Amino acid sequence: MKLFQPSTKSLDVTLLILSGSSLMTVASVLDTMRASNRIAKQKLFDWKLISIDGKAIRLSCGLNLSADASLEEINGGGLLMIIAGLNQDPRISSRTYKRINFLYRHYQSIAGVEAGSWLLARAGLLKDKKATTHWEDFEEFCTKFPDIEMRTDRFVVDGKIITTGGASPSFDFMLYLIRKRYGYPLSLDVASIFIYDGTHKPDDAQPSISLGMLETYEQRVATVIRLMEQHLDEPLSIIQLANEIGLSIRRLEHLFSQTLNTSPCHYYLHLRLQAARRLVVDTRLSIQEIAVRTGFTSLSSFSRRFKQHFGKTASAFRS
Repeated sequence: MKLFQPSTKSLDVTLLILSGSSLMTVASVLDTMRASNRIAKQKLFDWKLISIDGKAIRLSCGLNLSADASLEEINGGGLLMIIAGLNQDPRISSRTYKRINFLYRHYQSIAGVEAGSWLLARAGLLKDKKATTHWEDFEEFCTKFPDIEMRTDRFVVDGKIITTGGASPSFDFMLYLIRKRYGYPLSLDVASIFIYDGTHKPDDAQPSISLGMLETYEQRVATVIRLMEQHLDEPLSIIQLANEIGLSIRRLEHLFSQTLNTSPCHYYLHLRLQAARRLVVDTRLSIQEIAVRTGFTSLSSFSRRFKQHFGKTASAFRS
C-alpha cells in the first residue's frame, strides 16, 4: 500500500475528531506526528483538525479543540483518521456517512480510531473487511455488524482501511506507520521521546477485562485468563482450562492462589460479571441477553450473582 511505502515526502493527514473523543487518543496520534517532525527537522506530517460542522470539538475531558474546517470542506488527501469516543451518538446524519463514503474514494487510506470504526461500519466501508474496535465495544460491534470479520488485534490494516482499538493501540499504529514510511530509527526515536518501550505488533490482542495486567502475571496464569476472556458466553470448565496448559486442577488452583490470591473459579466469575456490568451500562441489550452473553444459564442466577458482586441489581445500574 502506498501509505506504508518508504518515502521522504510529507504525508497529509486529516483528523476528523468527534465530540466526546478521548484526549489521550487524540494525543497518541498528534504527538507522534509532532515528535517525528521535530526529530527529523522537516515536516514529515502535515495535519489539520476538522469536525463535522466546523465548530469546536469538546473532548470527553471537557477540553475544547478548534477545528480548521468542516467535513464538507475537505475533498481528499493522504490519510483521513476518524477519531470518536465510546457511546458515540447514533444520531449522526446520513449526509455525514455519505460524505465519509465520498472521502474514502479520495484519500489514499482511511482509519477508524477507537469508536471511529463504528462510523466506518455505518458508512458501509467495513463490509467483508477485517477490523477491530475498542474492547469495551467489541461484543456489541460484532452483534451489530455480523458481516465484518472482527479481530481482537490492537490495530488492523485491510487494504486502504485501518482500524485501531484505542489510545495505546493508536500510538502503536503511528509508530508502525513511521517505521514503514520513514524508517526504523525514527520510530525508535519517537518511542523514546515518550519513554515508550512497549511497542506491539498489529495482531497483538488488546487487553480485555484483565485491564492489560497480563504481562505482569505468571505466563501460564496469563494464558488461562486469555482463555477465560475468549469464552465468556460459554465458560470452559476448570478441567478444560487446566488441560489447555498441561496442568492438574490442583496445580492450576495453586498458581492462581499464588499470583492473584483467588481461585480460578472466582476469577472467572469476576471477569464475567465485569463484562456484564459494562454491557449493562454501555449497551441497550436486555438483562436476559446480557446474562446469556456472559455465560449464565438462568436470569435468576445472573441477577443473584450480579447483586452479590456489585451491591445492587443490574436494573439499578441503568436507573
